[in-house]
Amino acid sequence: MKFCVVGAGAWGTAFAVHLARIGRPVTLVPRRAEQAEAFLATRENREYLAGIALPSPLLITADLAGALESADVVLLACPSQALRETTARVHAAHGVGGHRLVVSLAKGLELGTHLRPAQVIAAMLPGVAVSALTGPTNAGEVARGLPAAMVLGAAPGNESLLAEVQAAISGPTLRVYTSDDVAGVEYGGCLKNIYAIAAGCAGGLGLGDNASAALLTRALAEMVRVGTALGARPETFYGLSGFGDLVATCHGEWSRNREFGQRIGEGQSAADLIAHRKTVVEGYRTTESFHGLCVERKIDAPILRQMHAILFEGKAPALALNALMTRGLKRE
Repeated sequence: MKFCVVGAGAWGTAFAVHLARIGRPVTLVPRRAEQAEAFLATRENREYLAGIALPSPLLITADLAGALESADVVLLACPSQALRETTARVHAAHGVGGHRLVVSLAKGLELGTHLRPAQVIAAMLPGVAVSALTGPTNAGEVARGLPAAMVLGAAPGNESLLAEVQAAISGPTLRVYTSDDVAGVEYGGCLKNIYAIAAGCAGGLGLGDNASAALLTRALAEMVRVGTALGARPETFYGLSGFGDLVATCHGEWSRNREFGQRIGEGQSAADLIAHRKTVVEGYRTTESFHGLCVERKIDAPILRQMHAILFEGKAPALALNALMTRGLKRE
């Protein structure tokens, strides 16, 4: 089974390194020719994954059409807001035929449409089998070969293919599970980024461990409520793409979303932070998209609502906390 990873940020590079390490034929396709040339010259992605050697079996090229031609499985490793454009490039380069599976590595809803990554891909590549791979995975740790687990989600009817891909991408340091609740798998991977920003805000405000534990507990309850209202199964959120990713992203020192939230809690402006960042904070635009979706569907999501107020309405984090703490009392 041959793989093509489209997108050479930290996560795309890390997953390509993992596949090469376990002996899978894999090609990494950076967006720009100069990136591919730099990778080939240094065998390193110094911009996004410095210090990790790119294994010699890992093929690297900016020729998207050539890389796609022989690939059985295509993994799209780009920010969620760039997914439609990336998928359009895949379509233009190779059409919709020849691939057994296209896998999303993105974690976020598309602005405006509120579509999940797998839905965007399915709309752009009609007739192609689509899945989503997500879970608590820091790119640097995966690239270094530290143990991790993920979940591969696809709609019912693709069980045989999913099991084959599951076996192909699993190895001694990465254990992959499968799920037919692709909506739950993707919503969990999206929502946890919002709550990681909230956890960062709490840290920046110096609120302590009690507040952190309460926040994560209520965030999980909110994930289940929002996700099930959108058609996902509740048990999915207690797995790797929900609880697992929530814990990792809210506590990991490497988490871009958590670090972003911490700076806001310390008094910096969300808009200024976003304007001066090189790497993407998925939770920022995901908050905007999910807030619109919850308003549209009349879904109660108080933490999400307060995070939207902080990020897009200029509300002070301390005032948002007060609004959450003084809500009407209720049963757990």
